[in-house]
Amino acid sequence: MFEGRGGGAARNVALSRRAMVRAGLLAAALPVGARASDRIRLGLIGCGAMGVSHIETVLQRGAAENVAITAVSDVYQRRLTRAQGMCGGRAFVDYRGLLDMDEIDAVVIATPDHWHARMAIEALDAGKHVLVEKPLANSIPQALAVRKAARESKRVFQVGSQALSNDAYWKANAAIREGRIGKVTWGHVSYNRNYRECLYNSQYRVDATAGPDRGGEDEIDWDLWLGSKWGLAPAISYNPEHFFRFRKYAPYNGGVASDLLYHKLAAFLTAVSGPNGEYPKRVSAQGGLYVEKDGRDTPDTFLMTVDFPSEWSLFLVSTLTNDSGLPERIYGKFGTMELDQGLKVHYNGEMGPEFQQKNGGRSEAEIPLEARRDMLGNFLDAIRGTAQPFGNVELACSTMVSIQLAVEAFRRQTSLAWDARQERISAAAA
Repeated sequence: MFEGRGGGAARNVALSRRAMVRAGLLAAALPVGARASDRIRLGLIGCGAMGVSHIETVLQRGAAENVAITAVSDVYQRRLTRAQGMCGGRAFVDYRGLLDMDEIDAVVIATPDHWHARMAIEALDAGKHVLVEKPLANSIPQALAVRKAARESKRVFQVGSQALSNDAYWKANAAIREGRIGKVTWGHVSYNRNYRECLYNSQYRVDATAGPDRGGEDEIDWDLWLGSKWGLAPAISYNPEHFFRFRKYAPYNGGVASDLLYHKLAAFLTAVSGPNGEYPKRVSAQGGLYVEKDGRDTPDTFLMTVDFPSEWSLFLVSTLTNDSGLPERIYGKFGTMELDQGLKVHYNGEMGPEFQQKNGGRSEAEIPLEARRDMLGNFLDAIRGTAQPFGNVELACSTMVSIQLAVEAFRRQTSLAWDARQERISAAAA
């Protein structure tokens, strides 16, 4: 039905291999793109809704893109059995058995957020290319540790955020660099949801029969899921709400900030600052739990403001209580950029002559967009050496620092600053 980890001898071999990767030996022996004409063999960790979506995508594209899922891993036996039935291959409750497989070239991580960083680092150490769903991590130290591991690994590293497959943000960056709206000074964006039964309940159903020590298909390895042994979350008794609806609880994620606003912030950083993003200067956050008072400890209404050292500010909003949102706008001295439907620019105030000079004599313009690969397709292209990852570790880390600063600012009810030299949180200047 499923396999556990290998024996001690096999584990020692795996650790030796990982030590070699850290030293750069295997990276030098197997450069990115070395398997360009071969099948890319994926291992999937996390077989919930997102994991199943990845399986379906790979099954649809398998022959055309020469890719297959070789192994799957999940702590919940029912999900593991379903995933293995869909794609075949080997199955592991403990993901480390999957990482030990030499038959795997790349790993896709679709687990709860508190596991992202540790799994990503271990996968890199095992010599695998990595696609991890957003967010990059569940804390700033974790994010910085992943960045270090990815820089040293020479593997392809991608953080999944489908917004980055939208060409509008990349064309926006080109237009901004060309000066088409003048000096950017601010922007705003939102990502809101509103369901009769809140998103984090309606889309995350509890399997009432499942749990630890249930046996068979209902079995959950609760201790492994928590990760308390590694300091990933507090050790508590099994709680089905925490397992199936983890986005409601602070130990495992940052709520709407890390779930929804990560998409928008990564996209706007790409548009304004470029593909590696930009670290914040100062962050503040407001909001609260105004409607969904069901025992959760993450807010249903969240507003954050980020000031950046290149002298622009961004206002972001996410709420689960009303899905009317802010328009996606970037404001420059000469003109305004609209990203809601396509990509449009128009002049502002008395700056018509300057805007026209930068836009071929026009007072407004629509910038043509091109189709881009989705994040999985881009990941495969990057492994084959024909593309750069849309969501690289530099962008992911800079995005994560702003998001996590906002989460922490909300919890402390204050503004926080980022010490760029020391790479640590400091109190914001008054």
